Amino acid sequence: MSIRPVKRLIKAKPTMEGAGVHLRRAFGFGNTTEFDPFLLLDDFRNDVPEDYLAGFPWHPHRGIETITYVLAGTVEHGDSLGNKGAISPGDIQWMTAGSGIIHQEMPKGDAAGRMHGFQLWANLPSALKMTPPRYQEVKSPDIPVITDDDGTRVRVICGHFWGKSGPVDGIAADPTYLDISIAPGRRKALPVGTTRHAFAYVFAGSGKFCNASDPLAVPTEPVGWADTNPPLSADNRSLVLFDRGDEVVVQAGDEGIRFLLVSGKPLEEPVAWYGPIVMNTQEQLQQAFRELDKGTFLKGGKT
Repeated sequence: MSIRPVKRLIKAKPTMEGAGVHLRRAFGFGNTTEFDPFLLLDDFRNDVPEDYLAGFPWHPHRGIETITYVLAGTVEHGDSLGNKGAISPGDIQWMTAGSGIIHQEMPKGDAAGRMHGFQLWANLPSALKMTPPRYQEVKSPDIPVITDDDGTRVRVICGHFWGKSGPVDGIAADPTYLDISIAPGRRKALPVGTTRHAFAYVFAGSGKFCNASDPLAVPTEPVGWADTNPPLSADNRSLVLFDRGDEVVVQAGDEGIRFLLVSGKPLEEPVAWYGPIVMNTQEQLQQAFRELDKGTFLKGGKT
């Protein structure tokens, strides 16, 4: 077994999206080659309703899949296909935008005002950019949970892990999406396919993601190696990008650690991206926006 070295440690950066939703962006909008097939990861955990209630009013998507995972509060959604509902704590919604969809996502906090969750964007290969839109909505009880002998707990949202398969299927990039909790002081090796790009996003506790011998002997962004000491641990809102290997090793800190572990097969295709639309060429991108202007964006007879 070869441990995946840590390539980079990135702190999620504050940004604003939708109608004024305050969130943290771990990566996205820029050169995302190292994350291929993934394009963006937003952490929309917030305890101040005024910072999220304006939500994400009607907007288009084409050429991608959006994966919304809610931890607290609910996200009410509706779309141009007539679908509507709510994503509740522990639920996942995997939306394949394909040829095009127009939808809205409106966060509603819980009784304490908390709205916690994540949205990940996955690219679609060129052959599936114009596939019909579809949803996979999975309720919390339907997501398999594995508890190892040492107390390590894994929710398998998508992909195969430790003999279990997640309920989300038929995804082009064949991703694995896991929610992992490791008890304080425990060291754990977690398998990850060698040919995949992989990252972890820490959202509770802290820990050291280990290289072959030294923990996190890599620079943080944006400063260079010569200007900084190696970070001691990855804590809340830290993104850890891994290099190649077939397992990730993590040493949990004094409070334990909880993180998303996501991997997928790189598409290795050109990306033409503006806002919520991601195609392969600038011509395709411009065509999508022309169709939006002309009212012909939605396919299959929808307007």
